[in-house]
Amino acid sequence: MKKKTDKKFQSRNIKPTAMRELVLKVLTEQKTAISLPELEEKFERAEKSTLYRTLKTFEDKKLIHSIDDGSGAIRYAVCQDTCECNPNDLHVHFYCNSCKQTFCLNEIAVPEINLPVGFSLESVNMVVKGICTNCNK
Repeated sequence: MKKKTDKKFQSRNIKPTAMRELVLKVLTEQKTAISLPELEEKFERAEKSTLYRTLKTFEDKKLIHSIDDGSGAIRYAVCQDTCECNPNDLHVHFYCNSCKQTFCLNEIAVPEINLPVGFSLESVNMVVKGICTNCNK
């Protein structure tokens, strides 16, 4: 796992530290996107500011992306290796109204948006809401 994280850090020009390695490990193990408070629960002894700065660094270097799913908490998920977080890389997110989890649907691209002349696209956030497969059982 260490070699894999070091490679991810190197590819995104991020200096590896013990905390960054631990945070990336936790983020990678998640099946759903995670909020800062949820991450703080996993690192009870870590400074909240350190965790926030780590997430901000990861997001700035396009190792993770943030999701505003409408729940009131920004959530974070690890980007795919080829992601540059530009409009061509964007995918749909799914928010489960039952379990309150947010899933990255990497295989479903955000549809192309043709803006009127004079408008410029900077970001897109597409969240589909419903009931996930786990809660539908």
